[in-house]
Amino acid sequence: MHPITDSFNRPLHDLRISVIDRCNFRCTYCMPEEEGKSYTFLKKSQWLSFGEILRLTKLFVRLGVTKVRLTGGEPLLRPQLPELIRDLNKIPGMEDLALTTNGALLSKQAQSLKDAGLRRLTVSLDALDEKTFQQMSGRRGNLFEVLKGITTAEDAGFESIKFNVVLQRGINDHAILDLVKYFKGSGHILRFIEYMDVGNCNHWESKEVVPSREILKIINEKYPIKPLGANYFGEVAERYAFADGTGEVGFISSVSQPFCGTCTRARLSTDGKIYTCLFATKGTDLRTPLRSGATDEELITVIKNVWQKRADKYSENRALFRSLKENPQKVEMYQIGG
Repeated sequence: MHPITDSFNRPLHDLRISVIDRCNFRCTYCMPEEEGKSYTFLKKSQWLSFGEILRLTKLFVRLGVTKVRLTGGEPLLRPQLPELIRDLNKIPGMEDLALTTNGALLSKQAQSLKDAGLRRLTVSLDALDEKTFQQMSGRRGNLFEVLKGITTAEDAGFESIKFNVVLQRGINDHAILDLVKYFKGSGHILRFIEYMDVGNCNHWESKEVVPSREILKIINEKYPIKPLGANYFGEVAERYAFADGTGEVGFISSVSQPFCGTCTRARLSTDGKIYTCLFATKGTDLRTPLRSGATDEELITVIKNVWQKRADKYSENRALFRSLKENPQKVEMYQIGG
């Protein structure tokens, strides 16, 4: 089956699967603590089972997906996750399997994840000093445990870990050079992400965004960097190499330099809805037909129809959307992953 494309001729290549909507952190940019009492999480019976995830992933691969990333919530809270990883790795045609985590449970699970065949690991790490880390994680995280988990992951054989840093002006933007210094020469890749208006509860304001060009300038003045080409079509991070050959750093600029035109990602929520944008207002239910006996071909027809009608370009039209008097409710990031 040939890869499918959407209304802007964007192919379907990437699938992000949220295996659980719960999280042990309350990060300010995702599900801040002050909103915590209103969070209602799914019942376990509402989660897609591993068998259902596996079946749907096989169908997405038939439609062109080659890269799969497991997300949450915090995916390491999902029991027996290595079993799913082991089975996903057996799917013919899937070239890359990765996972994004906050790292808090890595010290206990890194080896089992590697043994199950997890190929790549991304850790969200917004600061290296305890005070700022606590502020960013909603006072739920333990920096020592995260750093311990990173060391355990290295020992388990994860050689090139990506570290995602969401910068908020006035909160952790002072930590840019400390983070660069810490990871420079480690073999790992640090990526700075502009603070985005994902979901409805993070009280996003444009003044708190630190544009990538500003971050780049700060880094380049201390540690000269030079641009690199993209590894593949649809890569969201702009890559730069340190001039002295000690690694690279990336910038994800959804606010200041939207990359909607090359977005190849679909997202599968914990309860089995397909979303075609991180900023989507609604998804399409796959769980109900799946549990009602739909055939593979019937499910493929649903997925194809959703993707081929896709016209999302939220980041390119952010100002217009935010100017609407009735701004529609978007799906929360912890429900579909970052």
